[in-house]
Amino acid sequence: KILNKPSGPCGGKTTALARLSPYLRERGFEVISCPEAFTLLVSNGMAFDYLGAVQGMDLVVQDTVMDIQIGLEDGFERVLRARGKPGVLLCDRGLMDGAAYMKNEDWEKLLKKRDVQCVSELREGRYNAVFHLVTAAEGAEKFYTLENNEVRTETPELARELDDLTRNAWVGHPNLKIFDNSTDFEKKLQRVVEETARLVGLPSQLERTTIKFILKKAPDLNSFPEDVSYQIFDVEKVYLYDEIVNPSDRSDDITDEYSFIRKRTTLNMEGEASGSVYGLTIVQKTKDGQTIEKKRIITRREYSSLFNNRDKSRHVVRQQRISFLWNIQSFNVHVYQEPVSDICILHAQVKSTPETPVAEGEVEIPTFLDVDRRISNSEEDAKFGAYHISLKTD
Repeated sequence: KILNKPSGPCGGKTTALARLSPYLRERGFEVISCPEAFTLLVSNGMAFDYLGAVQGMDLVVQDTVMDIQIGLEDGFERVLRARGKPGVLLCDRGLMDGAAYMKNEDWEKLLKKRDVQCVSELREGRYNAVFHLVTAAEGAEKFYTLENNEVRTETPELARELDDLTRNAWVGHPNLKIFDNSTDFEKKLQRVVEETARLVGLPSQLERTTIKFILKKAPDLNSFPEDVSYQIFDVEKVYLYDEIVNPSDRSDDITDEYSFIRKRTTLNMEGEASGSVYGLTIVQKTKDGQTIEKKRIITRREYSSLFNNRDKSRHVVRQQRISFLWNIQSFNVHVYQEPVSDICILHAQVKSTPETPVAEGEVEIPTFLDVDRRISNSEEDAKFGAYHISLKTD
């Protein structure tokens, strides 16, 4: 697994990394933390005034940061994989963070220079999950400080701006999790730990991370506010025969298990495909009612091979998905296209633990969406899920 934890200044990222490393090691995982490339440059002599020293210097610096970041991540990942044990790479920053510190035209120049065909290569193509810890300057202003990072100099106003830009740089990642300051700092860290546990297949107290709503119709993108960034994807989900899962890997606590592969294609504003990423997910149901998902990024060749092992009793499910942020919340709209075309589901990220259960009114629904009703029970949730919809009927 590779986790990336971008955040605005003073969001708790460094403390979260320090909390997660021993937590995972104590539970049998090999853990390596990947440092931030920009901080390495500054702490080793690169002054901030380098950025404006000559024309085009910003592009050179960000290009160098990306080179270093890729080298560190790939090298640490090779080491973890060579160990042959369950491993987690915790990244202080990720490749998309550079977009928050550059003008759009300069970012596009950088991508072109590096021959990046689609930003999905730098986003979901590299990271299994993205955890964004909202800056203390947004909702916990009295705790905002830069004393723990000598290379940061942002005012609270600039911190809020950069936090918003960084969040939006990662819009479109299917596992983008946002941790705001609606609780105290310790509970914020606990939420990060619980979400990590769920991601790597450990027992978690998180009851649910999304609430779902049925929409009356697919969203009209023209009705989205100008300050709401969104990404559009075509998704192909293919369920596999049970034999793909090794029975020897199944514990006695597992009551049901299935797997699927997914192709996720990014669409540009003209609706043209600009690149695809591929993943394999194994879903396990436990005796105590938990659902554990184990995800892995795979290659196009692996996807094609596994596609030949698809379950012929099920349809290939195709959706268009719209990902966006609104009021520091992450939303995803799933518009089904095959084998049905009259279902549209809104997924809203929420916080839920036994101490803070999800209430009916905790999700603020975007005003530009036409909501029919909330999916209120597990039976209805299953009915509108891809696993049920994929099943062929005589």
